[in-house]
This record gives sequence, C-alpha cells and structure tokens, in this order.
Amino acid sequence: MPEPLPPPPALTPMTRIHCEVLPLVSLGEAPGGERRYVPLGGGRVQGPELNGRVVEGGVDWQLRRSDGVLEIAAHYVLRADADGGLIEVRSEGLRHGPPEVMAALARGESPPRERYFFRTLMRFQTGAPAWLHLNKVMAIACGERRAREVVLDVYRLG
Repeated sequence: MPEPLPPPPALTPMTRIHCEVLPLVSLGEAPGGERRYVPLGGGRVQGPELNGRVVEGGVDWQLRRSDGVLEIAAHYVLRADADGGLIEVRSEGLRHGPPEVMAALARGESPPRERYFFRTLMRFQTGAPAWLHLNKVMAIACGERRAREVVLDVYRLG
C-alpha cells in the first residue's frame, strides 16, 4: 500500500493586484502559436501583507497555443506604499476555458472568473530592506481578466 501524502502546503492571503492592461499587440503566428504581448499600465496593490502601486511599464508576454491555452509570462514592478520600496514580480501561468468563454474574453467581455482557469506562479526580487523576505517567497495567483484590467488574488505558498 502506498504511503499517504502529507497535507498540502498552506496558502496565506498576501494581496490583491489590480493592473491596467493596454491594447494587445500580436507578433503573428510563431512556431508554437500566436506570439503576443500586453503592455501593463499602473494599478493598485492592497492586502494584508503588501500595499502599493503597480509601476507602469511592465509587459505580459503571451503565447496562444493551437489548443487554445494561453501561456502567460508577466514581468513588472510594484512600489510599496510603506516605504517606496521597489519589488520585481515575475509571474508565469496559464489561462484557458471553454471556447465560448475564451471568445468572450477576446471580445473584451468579463465572464465570471469561475468559468475559466487563470493561475500563475509568482516570484519576487528586491533589494528594499523592508521587503527582503519576498526574495524567499513563492506565491500562487488566481486571476480574473476584465475589459481593461487584470485582477490577481495572490496567496503566499507555505
């Protein structure tokens, strides 16, 4: 009989990120699918562990695969309210769902987040003294795509 698995790691709420998204830019069909990117505007960060702003200028690189799955690789910076510390964020994940839901998202509509899968793994880097602990954190984000913004609920992985 196989040994039982230990309990899963805890997820602790960290923050909610509201990030403005600018119009999508397509680079066309590449060997793995449609390569594209979305410039990221500013936004707000509010939660029990981190409050601040999204610094304008990040980019969400995407690959829309032939199976309809969107591979996401976002790279941006947060500025903490408490001390102005800058925190680099790298977020990689997947977004997929039923064809009609994905088509609604492509039209700029905002179907309920429960109707599609949007998850990313987040890593942080910073030299800001108050935020050095984030260099050792991995987080999971549950996302929601709205017409002009992305909302990410971020949970620190225990």
